[in-house]
Amino acid sequence: MSMTALTVFIPTFFFVSLTPGMCMTLALSLGMSIGYRRTLWMMLGEVLGVGLVSVAAVLGIASVMLTYPWMFLAMKTMGAAYLFYLGISMWRSKGKMALSSSQSEMQLGRNWDLMAQGFMTAIANPKGWAFMISLLPPFIDSSRPLASQLTILVAIILLFEFICMSIYAAGGKGLRSLLGNARNVRLMNRLSGSLMMGVGLWLFLS
Repeated sequence: MSMTALTVFIPTFFFVSLTPGMCMTLALSLGMSIGYRRTLWMMLGEVLGVGLVSVAAVLGIASVMLTYPWMFLAMKTMGAAYLFYLGISMWRSKGKMALSSSQSEMQLGRNWDLMAQGFMTAIANPKGWAFMISLLPPFIDSSRPLASQLTILVAIILLFEFICMSIYAAGGKGLRSLLGNARNVRLMNRLSGSLMMGVGLWLFLS
């Protein structure tokens, strides 16, 4: 993986991770209700789930690249279109934070239950799968060993997920107040949307 690819991947994924979503709003809700230390169990499960989704997405893409080059081209084109669509959707977003009642009123149990909640939230999110499958292809260099690239990409993804969930979980009422302002959420969505459209364009042209 080249340094150029990394310099594009790092800010793109960081801002996408920071954008309010299922896992981030769950971390915020739990951080406010049970505290940061216990929320770490949910975060551990979520990180494991995201890691599984990331590895599965990359391995699936790699097998397609080797076996069906034409199918990879089609996937790449659809992935580029999907990322561009997501970027436009985020630009058009009204900036409402999606914190569902099921997340805010969920039953809290043992540490294992919190870990399972985070894991299931990560792997059961279809948008997470679609996003990983769409985002990762442009950063995979077929001329270099897959294992080292996979290790670097997944490590960066998991680090950013943990950092962003920590920000949400530890932020408490102050962060919730900030994200309750539609203008602030709209600005964050537009930043992430612009980055996604840029990656989508790069993927389509590469």
